[in-house]
Amino acid sequence: MMLRVLVFIFCVFPTLLFAQNYPAYTSVYINDYANIIDEDAEARLLAELENLKKETGVGATVLTLGSWKTFGGHDTIESFATGLFNEWGIGSAERNDGILILVAQTDREMRVELGTGYLRGYDIIAGDIIDQRFLPEFRSDNYSQGIENGTYEVIDQVARPHTAGQEPPEQAVRSDRWRFLIPFVVVAGMLFLAFRRKLGDFRMRFRHCPNCGRRGLSRDHEVILAASRTVGGRRRQTTYCRYCDYSDSKEFATSRTSRSGRSGGGSFGGGSSSGGGASGRW
Repeated sequence: MMLRVLVFIFCVFPTLLFAQNYPAYTSVYINDYANIIDEDAEARLLAELENLKKETGVGATVLTLGSWKTFGGHDTIESFATGLFNEWGIGSAERNDGILILVAQTDREMRVELGTGYLRGYDIIAGDIIDQRFLPEFRSDNYSQGIENGTYEVIDQVARPHTAGQEPPEQAVRSDRWRFLIPFVVVAGMLFLAFRRKLGDFRMRFRHCPNCGRRGLSRDHEVILAASRTVGGRRRQTTYCRYCDYSDSKEFATSRTSRSGRSGGGSFGGGSSSGGGASGRW
């Protein structure tokens, strides 16, 4: 049974992951690409997130986008958030206690994604925070206030209790039959995320050209419009045949840059998520 599962993972994951695309980050704390957080609120949030990291070691990050759908390769905000969490490596690789707060303004969707170190009962708490603190403000277009209020609650009700070793009030029921597979799925996913572009380019060599039929396609990547604080960028991916004049180009959106790095640079610690957390829509 285990062998079949692993074979399935290694066969299916490349097909899914090579088409995925994520925004880059300029800060490990706040990336306000949708420009919906007021500067004063951002300064207060940054101070809280930095203090959380200093006192507990928990890496929590806030990301705002216009739409997660422009990045391709995902059907839901849940799969996008999990993939992005693992791509960035949010939180500690040893404790897997990272937190991603994702708000997609145009899509009117949000997600609190939790690292694999959190008990499933914290998913329920995250859902309650979304319903009670984030969404009421979002429905009135008070995005900055909602993000600030909700993030403070996530810190106080999820991050700090977890670090203190407190169990959540309610535990989500897990199936012991499949629990042992989670580490294998996470590791397989992280490996493919780390090498997906190189593996994708390598796999192209074995594909038939739709024009001449010969094997040996190649793929190039280029930035055609650099992103700025006010305007998103564009990236082009070109597939071509080395034996004929076949060429096919696709363009992808990239996020606007955040405010001049004022929200802190650096890099994440290699944490991972297996899909825990909660989502909300307004």
